[in-house]
Amino acid sequence: MKAVELLLVIATLAILAEVTYLVVKLPRQNLSRKQSRPILVDTSVLIDGRIIAVAQSGFIGDALVIPRSVIGELQFLADNADHDKRARARYGLDVVKELQSMPHLKVEILQDGSKAEEGVDERLLSLAKKHNAAVCTIDYNLNKVAVVEGITVLNVNELAQSLRMAYLPGEKMLLELVQKGQDAHQGVGYLTDGTMVVVEHANKNIGQTIEIEFIRSLQTAAGKMMFARPVERQQPQQPKAPKPQGKRPVAAVQQKVEATPAEAPKKPAKTVYHSDPKERRFEKKTNAPQKPAHTNEAKRPARNPKPRTSVQREAALIDLVEKQK
Repeated sequence: MKAVELLLVIATLAILAEVTYLVVKLPRQNLSRKQSRPILVDTSVLIDGRIIAVAQSGFIGDALVIPRSVIGELQFLADNADHDKRARARYGLDVVKELQSMPHLKVEILQDGSKAEEGVDERLLSLAKKHNAAVCTIDYNLNKVAVVEGITVLNVNELAQSLRMAYLPGEKMLLELVQKGQDAHQGVGYLTDGTMVVVEHANKNIGQTIEIEFIRSLQTAAGKMMFARPVERQQPQQPKAPKPQGKRPVAAVQQKVEATPAEAPKKPAKTVYHSDPKERRFEKKTNAPQKPAHTNEAKRPARNPKPRTSVQREAALIDLVEKQK
């Protein structure tokens, strides 16, 4: 009986050990057995050179596969093209060498022939379908054709566009300031993606939503930060009212209108008094400068005539008697 009980205990322990192995080990094995998808690199990506920065960051986990036909095209351009294309093709060959020197990156050269008779783009598409691989390119037309064929495309331009700052210097937006900055005059707000925005001279607007204008951005290993300033709204300038001009009396205006050169009254001639031993008479002097007549002529005192002599009085009486005859 003891032997049977011992066997049962051993069998039970074996079952427990097997269950524990299945629970703990199998998920790790599934992750390790996951097949990686190779990435076929196009000529345009090698000439561009930004694939080096992407590879150094560690975001490329799969193997980079460079077809021999792509290297052959770079060699052809470096030998036979114009000066600019030769320089870019030589730079592409240097990029291949630098990618191969990265210890954490696996780079393979696919021996598909040094020359593609049907064209390098057609060769890449056929290799991608054959090996179930993705295509890394920045060629716009190749990107469209690969999407139509159902091939996964890794476009460096699309990656750079997605990592671009959401707002560039000079752009404006409404932002809520939530706290003070490092300096006393600064206010701090946050974008929807968590980017910190430091607004200069906005400490008095903390707790308010104001319009800001971005002036510069700062990208560091710890993240990105943007600096801005508040937008001062300029009030529309109202047109200046004309200065009030003094109103002239109506009588003066009418007098000015009525006293036209054609209708202006003529100045009366000056009356000059002459005394004669025989008679007194009035004579108008026309050649003398005319002066306006005095309005209160009736009130002016009459001029006292000079006293007559006896001779003058006698002459006047004689003249009067002769006229009566």
